[in-house]
Amino acid sequence: MKDYLELLFAFIRVGLFTFGGGYAIIPVVERELIIKKGWITMEEVMDYYTISQITPGLIGVNLSTFVGHKQKGIPGGILATMGFVLPGATLVIGAAILLGNFAEFPIVGHAFTGIRIAVAALILDTVIKMVKGVLKNISSLIIYLIVFGISLIPFGIIPSLLRSPVTLVLLSGLVGLFIYRRKKANP
Repeated sequence: MKDYLELLFAFIRVGLFTFGGGYAIIPVVERELIIKKGWITMEEVMDYYTISQITPGLIGVNLSTFVGHKQKGIPGGILATMGFVLPGATLVIGAAILLGNFAEFPIVGHAFTGIRIAVAALILDTVIKMVKGVLKNISSLIIYLIVFGISLIPFGIIPSLLRSPVTLVLLSGLVGLFIYRRKKANP
């Protein structure tokens, strides 16, 4: 029972201290789940993020479910997901009640501007860590540059299906499978 409560409260902390979702969660995950708990590695986090990119749902929720399941099976997955969602849901309900009365005040707008800046900084930090973690050879650098280049091309020049994150992730996965499988077969 103690292990389940520890899992629940770890994800309540992750959910409570994560602002911006998506990639902004990685610094909190790194501190709480990798450094403090030792439950996962950064490589596993990147794997879970990759899977989360092509599965329905929020990245943080999917990550919580994967880590919880790894630790304690299906009950762990459910508890970790509940722990991650609970703080955000509580804050959203509270904010909806309060902001309806205070949204027109300039100080509230200024506070949200500051929060957006902090979230952008956290996302940039995460992107730098991710790039360092995955660009380990020339093949991965080439895949990265091609996908990044395609994502920069303005809409209308190439079909939107090719620019879709799902398409880019799936095509990158196929290219990676081909390249790295071939390298493993021909060392």
